[in-house]
This record gives sequence, C-alpha cells and structure tokens, in this order.
Amino acid sequence: MTDTPGWASPGSAPSDGPDTPGTPQPPEQPSDRSPDQGDQDGADRAQPPAKWSEEQPPAGQWTAPLPPATPQAQPQDPQTPPRAPQAGPGYPDWGTPPPPPGPGPYGDGPGGWGAPGPTGGPGYGHPGYGTPSGWGGPWGGPPPAARPGVIPLRPLGIGEILDGAVSTMRAHWRTVLGISLAVAVVTEIVVVLLQGLWIDNTAVLDDPSATPEETLRAAGGSMLNSGVVLLVTAIAAIAATALLTPVMSRSVLGRPVTGGEVARDVRPQLPRLCGLTLLLPLIGAAIIGVGTLPGILVAVGGATAGGAALAVLGGMAASVLATWVVVRFSLAPSALMLEKQSIRKALGRSAKLVNGSWWRVFGIQLLARVIAGIIGSVIAVPFTVLAGVLTDNGIGNFLDGTADLGWSFLVISGIGGVIGSTLTLPLTAGVTSLLYIDLRIRREALDLELARAAGVEGRGSGPTPGN
Repeated sequence: MTDTPGWASPGSAPSDGPDTPGTPQPPEQPSDRSPDQGDQDGADRAQPPAKWSEEQPPAGQWTAPLPPATPQAQPQDPQTPPRAPQAGPGYPDWGTPPPPPGPGPYGDGPGGWGAPGPTGGPGYGHPGYGTPSGWGGPWGGPPPAARPGVIPLRPLGIGEILDGAVSTMRAHWRTVLGISLAVAVVTEIVVVLLQGLWIDNTAVLDDPSATPEETLRAAGGSMLNSGVVLLVTAIAAIAATALLTPVMSRSVLGRPVTGGEVARDVRPQLPRLCGLTLLLPLIGAAIIGVGTLPGILVAVGGATAGGAALAVLGGMAASVLATWVVVRFSLAPSALMLEKQSIRKALGRSAKLVNGSWWRVFGIQLLARVIAGIIGSVIAVPFTVLAGVLTDNGIGNFLDGTADLGWSFLVISGIGGVIGSTLTLPLTAGVTSLLYIDLRIRREALDLELARAAGVEGRGSGPTPGN
C-alpha cells in the first residue's frame, strides 16, 4: 500500500456503510498483488491512512470545483421587453458590443440573435449589426452607373435629361452654338419676311366699318400668318434636333466633336432629313386644316357666325389630334440620324419607342419648351422695347393696336429672336435627343452598348430614379 494520498479526493474518507449518493469515489488504483492477497487488501483499506487526520469531515459535503463560469442569460420576464445592450467603444456602426455566447435571446444558441439564419448565413447578431459580415455592414446599394459623358448610362430622370442638354451646350459650345445660330438666322429671316409682307392684311380687323366678309377674310389671313410662323418655327426645331443629335451622341460617350464631324454625319442623310423636317409639320398642319375646313365652308356659304364657331371647335379638336400625332413622331429625327434609316422607318421607330410613354414624352418636351420660351422672352423683350423706341412706338401703341410694325421694328426685334433662338434651340433639341436615348435604354438596354463603346464595361447600373 502506498503512503501517497495524491490520487484520493481531499476531504473524502472511507466508509464502512454503503456509498452515499453524490459522494465521489476514488479511482481504483492498479495493484501488483496476487489474488490471494485480496482479503488482506480489504483489511488495509478499512483502516484510515497513517498520515491522515483521524477527524475527517462527513462524507458528501464536498463539491468538486466547477469549470470557469460562462456568462448566462438572465431569465427574462415575458412581459418586459429585453434591455438594449449598452454602447461601448470599438463598435463604430451601432456602438453596441456583440451578444454573449451561449443559448438565449442574445446568444448563439437556437433562436438567438447570433444563430445562423434560415439559409445558413449569419444571424442578426455576432456577426450582425455593425460588422462587415452581418446586416450592419456598410451597405451603399448597387454601384453607381458609369458616366463617361454628360449623362449616367442608365434610365434617366427629368432633371438628368435637362442637365444633360445644358451640359452638352457648355461642353461643346462652339459646335452647338454654330449649328443653332445658322438655323436661327434662316428661321428669323423667313419669319420677318412673312410678317412684313402680310402684316397689312390684318389692319381691317381694327376697322369698325368693315363688312363681315372683309373681317372674315382678314381673320383668316391672320390665322394663316400665325400658322405659317408656327410652321417655320417647328421646321427650325426639327432641323436643329436632327443636326444636334450627332453632337449629343458623342457627348453621351464623353468624346469631343467638331463641326466637320457633324457635317460628315449629316451629309449622307441630308435629303431624308429635309423631307422629314418638312413632313412632320405638314402632318400637323393638315390635321388642323381638315378640322377647320367645315367651319370655313359654312362661313363662305353665308352663315358667318355659325361657320366661325364651327371652325373654332373643329380647330380645337384637330389640334388635340395633331399634338398626339406630332409627339408620337417627335423622336423620328434622332432615329433618322443615329440609325441611318428611311423616313418611313424613322417614323415607325419613333412611334414604337413613344408607345406606352406618350404622356412622359409630352410632359418633358412641354417643360423644355416652356423653359425655352421663358428664356427667349427675357432676351427678346429688350430688343422689342428698343425697336419701339427707335420707331416711335410706345407701350400705348402696342396696347391699343396702333403700333407701326414696319421693317425697322421687325428687323430689330428679329435680331433679338436670333439671339434667343440660338440659346434655346440646343435645349429643346438636346432634350428630344436624350429622350430618344433614354427610351432605348429602358426598352432595349442601350446602356450596355454605350458602355462598351465608351470602354466602361462592368460598372453597375445604379438606382433608377422615379419619374
């Protein structure tokens, strides 16, 4: 028998009675004694060791030491919401430390915040809020869309379309203003000639002694004069849109453009461009003419008042239809220049792109023309006042209709019109061209082709703005 008690649990003592439940028993020590010495060993074990105190504590009152304690979740009252973890340093995202390990509502066990998600990924916590691998990691949405030029390559919002048109004018102002100036000069010359030659036909409208036939004829001449001016203005807008479309296409890709490059792009399509430029306004004018024709025929037959009313009503209804048709075909100049198609195919292409987006196209183009009209009026008013002063026409003459609108007045005011049109034509033309690009991005994923052409593949599409 060994005298070393190290194998025995301290405080334990042999007992003659049955083992007390819960009392730890010493492990059995291997022995080299023979079987016939078993009785002697039992006698030896019945006696306490010589080096142990005779007074030992009662058995069963010593508890084996436990392993180091781990934090446990405190029981929570089901009616009391869990207390939020306290903020601490080192957690910049939320300011809260990770939840403790172990089961419970804040631990890693089943149902805890740190438990794996239903798909095997991280749970709400540990790693969780405020960590790169959890939900609290830095999330900035999809990567921004590539922007090699004046617009991002994704579906555009109204503000981005307007900003793209202005940015193009600023980035390529020599080419843009050169084209718009040429169109504006030709347009204003035609308008001044028409007003100077036909202005005397409307003087009878202010004559109280004029017969109904003379009044009707003068009113028809005035309407025709206004209609021709609007027709010329529409032709100028369509021509500017077609001529500036190559500039917009290069500006979207962030490439420089010169007047010579635009001329090379326009030259093969020039005959078709002239035909389309004349055809679109004529379609609108024809629709309005058909609407007013019955009233004109009634008025010529003798019912002047009834014919005039019928002509007005027919003209209003026809104007609505003409607006719908013109907006539906408004993207044809851009399709003609960029896709190198025929007039008929360009009209069909525009109608296909506008289909389902008519109100959006109409609203954006109307907004662009309202802005352009305001800018043009601000520029034209000083020239009109100057023309009135130089021709001895005061404000009262304009109000009572006795102003002398001679050639001097028309030429001076026409100069203001040229300046205003030079600055506003690029805005309306750019908006129309960008609408064409925007609709192709939405319908045909043109942004992918543009990204490849610009060499910026692999970028994100970014969020689509609401419109």
